[in-house]
Amino acid sequence: MTDLEPGTELQPRKRVVVREDVKAYADASGDQNPLHQDDAFARSVGFPGVIAHGMFTMGHLASSVGEWLPGAELRRMKAQFRSAVLLGDTIVAGGRVRDVDRDAGTVSLELWVTVDRDGTLEHPIKRAEAVASISDGRATDART
Repeated sequence: MTDLEPGTELQPRKRVVVREDVKAYADASGDQNPLHQDDAFARSVGFPGVIAHGMFTMGHLASSVGEWLPGAELRRMKAQFRSAVLLGDTIVAGGRVRDVDRDAGTVSLELWVTVDRDGTLEHPIKRAEAVASISDGRATDART
């Protein structure tokens, strides 16, 4: 854990949201809400089309933690969902190391997900936090 220090910025991780992935998430989760599958329904309730599940976006954030801290075990994660994610959006997971507790073998992270909509940066997930367990020799550089 020697390279992990409070304030270390985590490399942003991008993912383009496509209909096939949202459908696969709906099938895997059992959440078949038409808001996530039917454009006409989504428009009828005020969206421009189908939106991704909030947990789909959080899943991108959780998998990013795994990429930032290879071999770490995600212990807990919480987030505020702030805005919808639309098909075609590029969601960007980001964060920084908040704390490293070498005695406990844990790393605390501040996390977020952003999307750029016509020059306006939105935060579909804001004020997220995660705690991961790491043992010495694993997950030593979260910047890559």
